[in-house]
Amino acid sequence: MKIFEALRKDHDVQRDLMDTLLNTSGKSEQRVLAFSQLKDALERHALAEERYFYAPLMKSDKMVDPSRHAISEHHEIDEMIEKLDATDMSSSAWLAHMKSLQHLVLHHLDDEEQQFFQMAGKVLNETQKDTLATRYRQEMREQQSA
Repeated sequence: MKIFEALRKDHDVQRDLMDTLLNTSGKSEQRVLAFSQLKDALERHALAEERYFYAPLMKSDKMVDPSRHAISEHHEIDEMIEKLDATDMSSSAWLAHMKSLQHLVLHHLDDEEQQFFQMAGKVLNETQKDTLATRYRQEMREQQSA
C-alpha cells in the first residue's frame, strides 16, 4: 500500500464520522460517541501525517510551502474542535461549528487528494511511498493503543 491509499482510507473514515454527526441531534449517545471518534481520528491522523508525509516532503524545496499550508490547516481544524468542545452539544451553535469543521476538513482533504498527492507523487519514489505508508500505519496503530 502506498502512502496515498493509507491517507485516503483515513480520510473516508473522517468523512463518514462527520456525516454521522450532522445527522444526529442534541446530546445523544450517538453524537457524543461519533464526536469522540472524530476528534480521535483527526488528532491521530494529523500527527502521523505530519511526521510521515509532510516532514519527509519538506526536504523537497517545491513541497515546503504546500506542506506548511497543509499543517496550518491542521491547526485551524484543532481550533474548531476546541470551539466545539466549549459549546453545548445540544445548542444550535454546536451544529453551526460542526458545519464549519466539516467545511475545513473537507477543504483540506480535497486539497490533499486532488492537488497535493499529485505533487508529492512526483517527489517521492515508489520505495518511499511504501515506506511512508508502513510508518504512517504503524504510528496510527501505536496511537490507537496508547
